[in-house]
Amino acid sequence: MDTEHADPRDLAAIRAAVDADDARASALGWEAVGAFEAEHGVVLPEPYRTFVAEIADGSRSGPPDFGLVGLAEMPGDWGDGRPERHLSRPFPLTSRWLWEDDPRPSEEIDPILEQVFSHGSIVLGTDGCGMYWHLIVTGPHRGHVWNISGEGAVPFGSEFGFTTAESGFGGWVKHWSADKPWFDA
Repeated sequence: MDTEHADPRDLAAIRAAVDADDARASALGWEAVGAFEAEHGVVLPEPYRTFVAEIADGSRSGPPDFGLVGLAEMPGDWGDGRPERHLSRPFPLTSRWLWEDDPRPSEEIDPILEQVFSHGSIVLGTDGCGMYWHLIVTGPHRGHVWNISGEGAVPFGSEFGFTTAESGFGGWVKHWSADKPWFDA
């Protein structure tokens, strides 16, 4: 997975999956993407960076099931009262974590949990019922897509189990556009 250079094959697959009629908004352009990155102290990973600059800023039909939200947006069911998001702070996880089964007291879990939902990722969208897809923009898992829900967090990609898909935004979109279940392994 190359997070610095967009693979033309990934971009072609993304363009095929999200056509102009399906876009939530027109592509932002490189100047707007650069301004977002400067404001948040990050460089978006490829091919997502090229997607929002040249293809579209989100899509109505997906991925995920309720559509891909725009770069600076949050899903409609995100809710109020959540901690402030800090994209430049590293995403804290490198492997799956089911906090629902974690025996530690909430005083230990809650600070980490707050970071999982608010540090180092942009929210791509929701599959409903509190299941959100995040693209990690800072930290060791930069470029990976994660499914984060009320019960736990799981990285997406064949090397992590649970799916046969390639890692990263391109692999995530290709898997969705092939109409495969997210967790097909």
